[in-house]
Amino acid sequence: MLDRHTAFAYSGALHEHVLFSPALQDNPLGDPAARTLVVYTPPGYDDNPTRHYPSIYVIQGYTGQVSMWWNRTPFKEPYPKVVDDLFASDHVPPCLVVYVDAWTRYGGSQYVDSAGTGKYHTYLCQDVVPFVDAHYRTIDHASQRGIQGKSSGGFGAMITPMLRPDLFGGLATHAGDTLYELCYGNEFGKATRLLRNWNGSPEDWWADFTSRAAFTNPADMTLLGLYGVAACFSPDERGRPLLPFNTTSGRILEEVWARWLAWDPVRMVPAHQDALRGLRAIWVDAGRNDEYFLDLGAQAFVDELASIGIHDVHFELFEGGHGGIDHRYPRSLAFLAKRLQP
Repeated sequence: MLDRHTAFAYSGALHEHVLFSPALQDNPLGDPAARTLVVYTPPGYDDNPTRHYPSIYVIQGYTGQVSMWWNRTPFKEPYPKVVDDLFASDHVPPCLVVYVDAWTRYGGSQYVDSAGTGKYHTYLCQDVVPFVDAHYRTIDHASQRGIQGKSSGGFGAMITPMLRPDLFGGLATHAGDTLYELCYGNEFGKATRLLRNWNGSPEDWWADFTSRAAFTNPADMTLLGLYGVAACFSPDERGRPLLPFNTTSGRILEEVWARWLAWDPVRMVPAHQDALRGLRAIWVDAGRNDEYFLDLGAQAFVDELASIGIHDVHFELFEGGHGGIDHRYPRSLAFLAKRLQP
């Protein structure tokens, strides 16, 4: 098969769909309810029409759109081609790989249901998974279904099996958002200073951001990340993002911050012990010099798993930061593929 996105020849096949999501219909941001969904079937899929396969769902970090998987960088193949090469080898058992779109107007959804962005957890679990199972020969059981992601996608990969152990039996998280006092809290002072340019008003920054070319102000990336996550974790009664700090002094707003901490995977572990103990595969890694201290968050998550008796975890800290770590993805995908075999 020739991939129309890149003109690479594939041993397996890519299947592109437009999926209408009832969960995303009438979402508060007016984002599309019809989403691109790409399903990869491994070599040999069409040769044996009675064979069923494990499936692995791949989700993206903040600001990621599904089409970005086909972006080209110098001397590197795009990830879908790397996946195909992996399954074309004799070393990794075949799986279906599902590329999911969870983009929002704010740049991401954190894969949660929120009055500020929409029902993206429901979309993933109740729209995407049943569609894939209905149209492809998957093994429709949690023990043969995994999820992989990086950064915000790594966060989604951690929490989704906790919330839906009936659907997902394995996870791989690369530098997933966790240990929020370091991951997010470390940015609050910086953001407060940046907001001085908009008189302490994140709404004024947002109006400015959406009126010009994106990321033409050095403040944009920091403010977008916090403002968008606030829409996911702490919207007000009208769905507007509430930041967890005073935007002129930087002082923590404890009630709002508590809503963020409730989504910290480290803090979620004790309440989801049974779900986590039932997983067949857990991969956790991060770069030792991650700019958001997610190496420490990864360590804290693994320590918390150990505290509830989970020691069968593939855990690595590698040389690197937060970006440019896509070479890690095929490693965890192979790990999941092997662990999720029936």
